[in-house]
Amino acid sequence: MYRIVNRKELNRTVTMLEIEAPLAARKAKAGQFIILRVDEDGERVPFTVYQTDPERGTVSIIFQVLGATTKKLNQKRTGEYISDFAGPLGIATNTAGKKRVCIIGGGVGCAIALPIARAFKANGSHVTSIIGFRSRDLIILKEEFRACSDEIHIMTDDGSYGEHGNVCMPLVKMLGAGEQFDEIMTVGPMMMMKFVVEAARPYKTPVTVSMNPIMIDGTGMCGGCRVTLNRNGERITKFACVDGPDFNGYEIDFDEAISRNRMYVDFERRAYENTCNLLRKREDE
Repeated sequence: MYRIVNRKELNRTVTMLEIEAPLAARKAKAGQFIILRVDEDGERVPFTVYQTDPERGTVSIIFQVLGATTKKLNQKRTGEYISDFAGPLGIATNTAGKKRVCIIGGGVGCAIALPIARAFKANGSHVTSIIGFRSRDLIILKEEFRACSDEIHIMTDDGSYGEHGNVCMPLVKMLGAGEQFDEIMTVGPMMMMKFVVEAARPYKTPVTVSMNPIMIDGTGMCGGCRVTLNRNGERITKFACVDGPDFNGYEIDFDEAISRNRMYVDFERRAYENTCNLLRKREDE
């Protein structure tokens, strides 16, 4: 059992949990993830490592309440326990040898982008961060990004905070003005990452994407997290849990990845509704 030592709501749908997991806390690096189960009957769900504290022996995750499992997880309070916690998994983001980088995060994907931005900054990179949200009330981690960025652009779809527009707009403006990056790193919704790749393509700037496909066991055996790469005229299958989650954005078959991620939307909606009904019933009792 793994104890929750801190809980913080970042906005109305996003929560941070700090969980006692000493072994993972000592090993986890930026870009890696863990898999947990809320209870013994729960499903295995991956969450990217947001932050570690090796001295306290804790790992922090940030998640958005979207499905049945995140609904259950969000009911947990400080001092309570979750059943299982495994990690770190995946390959850490390569931050070596990059003088100028652009980190682009969208929505809750910023929880993944932030530790990567911090890791680049710690390695001496000049960090430009672009983070995007639908509106002001959904913004998370802006001060944390400011602390590790040499330049930052905060975008909102409705213009209620920062700059009005999407994350591609300042990127295209900078690239069009001759700004050079050794790497663009983007994390967020699949469609956002696809458009970031297309925005950078004319300038041939390297783009790395952090993929978040359906994942079950975290070892590559189930095949659920497979992604297709188009490399030198060949279609190659890789597994995000063991070969990623970071990949060359120009090689990803985004249309297939987006379609696969939508396969269980109806099932997840029904599971979420059933969980909500069960929780309400327990509260009434």
